[in-house]
Amino acid sequence: MTAEVKDLKLSRAGREKIEWAGQNMPVVAAIAETFRKEKPLKGWRLSACLHVTSETANLMRALKEGGAEVALCASNPLSTQDDVAASLAKDYGVQVFAVRGVNRDAYYRHLKLALSVKPRITMDDGADLVSLIHTNGYHADAPVGGTEETTTGVIRLRSLAASGKLRYPIIAVNDADTKHMFDNRYGTGQSTIDGIIRATNVLLAGKNIVVCGYGWCGRGVAQRARGLGAQVIVTEIDAVKSLEAVMDGFRVLPLKEAAKIGDIFVTVTGNTSVLGKEQFALLKDGAILCNSGHFDVEIDLKALKTLSKSVRETRPLVDEYTLRSGRRIYILGQGRLVNLACAEGHPPTVMDMSFANQALSTLYLTKNAKRLGREVISVPKEIDQRVAKLKLQTLGITIDRLTAEQERYLASWELGT
Repeated sequence: MTAEVKDLKLSRAGREKIEWAGQNMPVVAAIAETFRKEKPLKGWRLSACLHVTSETANLMRALKEGGAEVALCASNPLSTQDDVAASLAKDYGVQVFAVRGVNRDAYYRHLKLALSVKPRITMDDGADLVSLIHTNGYHADAPVGGTEETTTGVIRLRSLAASGKLRYPIIAVNDADTKHMFDNRYGTGQSTIDGIIRATNVLLAGKNIVVCGYGWCGRGVAQRARGLGAQVIVTEIDAVKSLEAVMDGFRVLPLKEAAKIGDIFVTVTGNTSVLGKEQFALLKDGAILCNSGHFDVEIDLKALKTLSKSVRETRPLVDEYTLRSGRRIYILGQGRLVNLACAEGHPPTVMDMSFANQALSTLYLTKNAKRLGREVISVPKEIDQRVAKLKLQTLGITIDRLTAEQERYLASWELGT
């Protein structure tokens, strides 16, 4: 089987989406052009578990241009754009196993199909692919290296490495400055708000929006919500991040207090049961809850269902839970990534940098994997800097350089007052 998509007839619409995104991904396009000429990935098999969107499609095109054999599956059951998946399979020769809305069994079957090519390199968003390789009972030849796109995946992989069980080196693409400082902050920030608005059509101005977690994603959501006139409340467990939120001008409260006054809640922690029975008991009628963390565990939907006398879909991807008290709580996107379940995910301009890191890290692995340990490693600084410089060039921006005198000054310890 070379593809499992919803309908190949959707390919034309998907190709148009891919081309549109490509116009806003000049760094990936430049890398793809170099790959096309040099074919540095020829003979390499690669399995990717990513959100199947038009932006991801342009990364897949670049890898194919480099000569790689590519298999792709989805990293979330609700993030696949079916027309894009169809186009990748029909127009670009990518082995795609992704259909929006699949159940758990089909989701994991797609993971196994993506691994059936026996990849030498894996590319993950959430570490499901790598986790499956390491699962007892599922035997796959260990690849020589891999990459990980997101915070949650890096956390999982570092735990695996700390236990001494990681079978091959993984580059933490998420930790590159040109990834998390832009993708997580500006991409998640804008696309999360986009998902909330598309799903509900609510006016954010004047609303109390509670952002649970003030990492790079939480910063972005809080900033964008404030820009639309919302009153933003941040909840945190980390003292430094809490202090940063205060000095960024946000109100910081314990979640049990924020729960009483919030209109819209966004979880971006990467942890489980952030909103659970204790908070559900405090929410006011009509509260809207959504998640922008990778997995659908941040809102305890099982607990919410046990507290409810009825559940119904009031709008596409908006579920109304009516509690026994009569209060209503609304869940967006089934508690999954709201920016992908209810919108289109990050804009291509920001994914340009993230996926440039993916492409160049893949190339790095083909040359260096054998000398790397079985651990999670950082994106090499030269790749991070190259991506930043390429992005500036595409924006028509030039920056200063140190003079020889300034370089000598910075390199010397003798010089002083």
